[in-house]
Amino acid sequence: MKLVIGYLKPVVSAILLIIVLQATGLLSSVSVLTQRAAMEAGLFKATPETIDLVKPDFDYNFSIKDLNGSKISFEQFKGKVVFLNMWATWCGPCRAEMPGIQSLYEKVKSDSIVFVMLSWDRDSDKPKIEKYIEKNSYTFPVYQRSSYLPDNLEVPSIPTTFIISKDGRVIQKEVGVRNYDSKKMIEYLKAEAAK
Repeated sequence: MKLVIGYLKPVVSAILLIIVLQATGLLSSVSVLTQRAAMEAGLFKATPETIDLVKPDFDYNFSIKDLNGSKISFEQFKGKVVFLNMWATWCGPCRAEMPGIQSLYEKVKSDSIVFVMLSWDRDSDKPKIEKYIEKNSYTFPVYQRSSYLPDNLEVPSIPTTFIISKDGRVIQKEVGVRNYDSKKMIEYLKAEAAK
């Protein structure tokens, strides 16, 4: 009996810790820290060469809105390379990859490459989005959903990132946290933009 209790004590302690972290809202912060540590250790690198041979057409027929509430037709991004990241303020892995995306944005931003950071937060959470972006000094463009999303953007989890070529093909899809601030990704985006 003592042996069983000895094994259960750490399990019960771990469960209680998770419950406390969840109740206090600190669980996602812990998730951010662990995800960032894993990325800095070299895990979760985005690798452009792992692209599927099937490159589906991208459906531009939908709208998003900026943080001022203005609707924007996604069709305005046709003819450009689009780095589309779906994220939310409550998503620890999403927050973990944001510094790398900001760094990538600063290194490759041009008229030919567009970043769309599409938040899955509710409309009522817009102040939370704005506070998060301001607190972290992110300068990439942030948007919210304003209508339905096309089938190719219906994803089972976030973060999910798509790279869409100038000719309207999905050339990369990464599900889960990734470190996008790499020499390979920078070269890949610049090469796509030069086509």
